[in-house]
Amino acid sequence: MCTKWSFCIQSLTATVFNLRSVSKQICSFGLCIQSSDSGVRCDSLKLLADVSTDITFAQEFISRDGHSLLVKIVEDAHEAPLIMTHTLSAFMELMDHGIVSWENLSSVFIKKIASFVNAKVLDTSIQQVSLAILESMVLSSSSLFNEVKQEITLERLISHLQVTNQQLQTKAMALLMAMLLAGGEADRQVRGGEVFNIIHSSSSVGDEMAHYLYVLQTVRLNHLEARMRTPLDSYNQEQRDMLHGLRQAAFEMESESGLSNERRRSLCAKEFKKLGFSNNSNPGLDLSRCPPGLLALDTMAYFASRYPDAYSRFVLENSSREDKHECPFARSSIQLTLILCEILRIGEPPPITNFTEYVTVTLALISLHHMHFLAVFASRELKERLKPELLELIRQQRLNRLCHGTLFRKISSRRRQDKLWYCRLSPNHKVLHYGDVEEQTETPSIEALQEKIPVADIKNVVTGKDCPHMKENKGKQTKEVLDLAFSITYDVEEYSLNFIASSRTDFCLWTDGLSVLLGKEMSSESMHSELEILLSMEIKLRLLDLENVPIPDTAPPIPKPPSNFNFCYDFSQAEQ
Repeated sequence: MCTKWSFCIQSLTATVFNLRSVSKQICSFGLCIQSSDSGVRCDSLKLLADVSTDITFAQEFISRDGHSLLVKIVEDAHEAPLIMTHTLSAFMELMDHGIVSWENLSSVFIKKIASFVNAKVLDTSIQQVSLAILESMVLSSSSLFNEVKQEITLERLISHLQVTNQQLQTKAMALLMAMLLAGGEADRQVRGGEVFNIIHSSSSVGDEMAHYLYVLQTVRLNHLEARMRTPLDSYNQEQRDMLHGLRQAAFEMESESGLSNERRRSLCAKEFKKLGFSNNSNPGLDLSRCPPGLLALDTMAYFASRYPDAYSRFVLENSSREDKHECPFARSSIQLTLILCEILRIGEPPPITNFTEYVTVTLALISLHHMHFLAVFASRELKERLKPELLELIRQQRLNRLCHGTLFRKISSRRRQDKLWYCRLSPNHKVLHYGDVEEQTETPSIEALQEKIPVADIKNVVTGKDCPHMKENKGKQTKEVLDLAFSITYDVEEYSLNFIASSRTDFCLWTDGLSVLLGKEMSSESMHSELEILLSMEIKLRLLDLENVPIPDTAPPIPKPPSNFNFCYDFSQAEQ
């Protein structure tokens, strides 16, 4: 064993070598990685990459100038792809300890690593490690950044981002972000502006890639800070043209050549007011506040040029509204841009995508929701005005149903429903008439009903388990019967008239009708459902004029019945 390479490795699990003392070493790394046998070199370099993560081993290896052997292997570049991958991995692990400065590397080595990245056909494992090495170089010093920038083109990095190998994508993105962050503001604007829609993979993004995308979005957003902190300059012709471009895109332009200066200024002020500027005679004052400064003008101009139809619709819809209902485009855009600058923390790391696209989408949503809010308020107000009339309609329907009457069944102590009785309200709504009837009776007259209760004597209406006839048979009634039971108490509390409706509909109709007779509010679910249906129908009918739908004065004629009903489906045969 060579004295120069004597060192001890402690308990390395699942590796080729497990060296506890100098006497037990099979061979030194220095001899093995220079062996003429490629298999020995490959195994030795693979082991070296594994053990180099240990700081004690790395210090001993580097102190004996072992990393220089790795640099020479890379510079010569004669090894097979697998051996080169292990060499680069071992070198990266050793350099990560910070024992040797990255600035000590030669230009030949840097160019060779860059050539691995720039190669169009090369083993992806080599390119992944090479990208990681270049990233560390860029982050270590500005001089190395400049060297790497000269060797690596943005187009080549983007091509690595468009492959399907996610690990290669992630390493390429890491190097790209390192170069963007290490460069100056001008370099960031150039490079950051070209990086857009670069990852074409449909698979989910890993955590590391998500972080780099976050950094990329931060760099792109920070480009907006200069415009955000710059007020509009009224003497800048380009900015004035952008401002007047908003007016020209929104309204049909008449020839202004024959107008006097006073008339032209008046026309411009009128149109800028319709656009929603507070200072319509000098709209530039609205953009003098920073933030949002010129960024608000940029977003308005982007919206007007990119989405002209939506822009025109937004301006025209709001310029024709009353002042208390307007949503002015200019003031909304300026305020929205300011709010988004604060939320997205322009100049700080914000988690968001393209800013201008975000503003335009939000502006469209604001316009849409503003109209919805106005419609909701108007609809709610109209409903409140219509509700008393429709509630009265429901009350009359309930009373009419009570006047028509309903057939009820009596439940005996043996729970037999073998007797029928009928109850109805007198036409003057002052007396309830009731009495036993025969099975075949349809609608008995008031005179045929022997019993009666003056409405003035009715004290209360109770339902469910509070009914006297339900209390008497407590524990014997099903939930279905409880839900259909109601009682009228009159004179004194001991006397009551007990009902069990045949359906939930009859229950709701009678309890509502009795509540109306007693001067109380109707509360059944049937009433709420019918009221909502009537309100919806009434509003739709009243709004038909806005759609230019004529409403006939007379109801359309009912069509004649068909000559036969043979088209009807016979369910009885299907059941058989």
